[in-house]
Amino acid sequence: MTELRLFALEASRELGERISAKLGIPLSPHEERDFEDSEHKSRPLVNVRGDDVFVIQSLYADERESANDKLVRLLFFLGALRDASAGRVTAVVPYLAYARKDRKTNPRDPVTTRYVAALFEAVGIDRIIVMDVHNLAAYQNAFRCRTDHLEARPLFVEYFASFLGNEELVVLSPDAGGVKRAELFRRHLQHVLHKDISNAFMEKHRSGGIVSGETLVGRVAGRAVIVLDDLIGTGTTLARAAKACHALGAARVLAAATHGIFVGDANRVLGDPALDQVVITDTVPPFRLHPKVRAEKIHVLNIGALFAAAIERVHRGGSLAELLDE
Repeated sequence: MTELRLFALEASRELGERISAKLGIPLSPHEERDFEDSEHKSRPLVNVRGDDVFVIQSLYADERESANDKLVRLLFFLGALRDASAGRVTAVVPYLAYARKDRKTNPRDPVTTRYVAALFEAVGIDRIIVMDVHNLAAYQNAFRCRTDHLEARPLFVEYFASFLGNEELVVLSPDAGGVKRAELFRRHLQHVLHKDISNAFMEKHRSGGIVSGETLVGRVAGRAVIVLDDLIGTGTTLARAAKACHALGAARVLAAATHGIFVGDANRVLGDPALDQVVITDTVPPFRLHPKVRAEKIHVLNIGALFAAAIERVHRGGSLAELLDE
């Protein structure tokens, strides 16, 4: 079997080290060099000829680099690996930038998901592994290379099952588009807890950046509600759902979303007492939130073990579907 090589670009070094520790193999050394005119280069510092290479980089903007910067750095490094005769190159991208713009909603709109896919394919990757993209079908259709899609659902189920077993529960999708995601989570949690769990969803319309719609379908009175989404931006969608649930007599409202971007007025919105807790994963660290909000409201789940298991299975030809079922 070919050797497994694991790289993590500097912006995702901490995540890479957690995945590396779970795999039991060290991160391979590489160089990232910035030039005075803001251009840069990156290259592996070990021989990768014929190796099965995985590169970790989560594509969110932070204080040092924009999503565009991280994307370009990743693409250049992937291209360098291909030029260095790597046997197989897999991009491990826990948070995939531009995945939300997956269709034309206005005349002459871009379909950015497809353009990003073309960039990855242009540098010659063989495979890409992501987690909870906004639209799974659009992601799978955009790429011509192999696509793998991990879900945070097992992590959320394990977490909520650890302390909600004695409560009446409702799983709520904050919009119609997330109903299928919420239903899969509800079934999984119901199976683990061996009890009936109700479902609900909210009406949501977005126009010109303005979110509207107040109708909630489902019974939440006297129950603990888990609002499930793929991503939190400003937090307004979750806040609307939490207020609607409390208005209808919910006992408490918790939220879960894979990617916590937390932009705009998220500190104030998430500080609303209507939301008891927000659970995210570390695909994107919650660095934009005030320490007080993080301490009181946010619980972060580690994706290291899940990605390590996925990388191991891809390397050895195992099944990712079985991994998620486990």
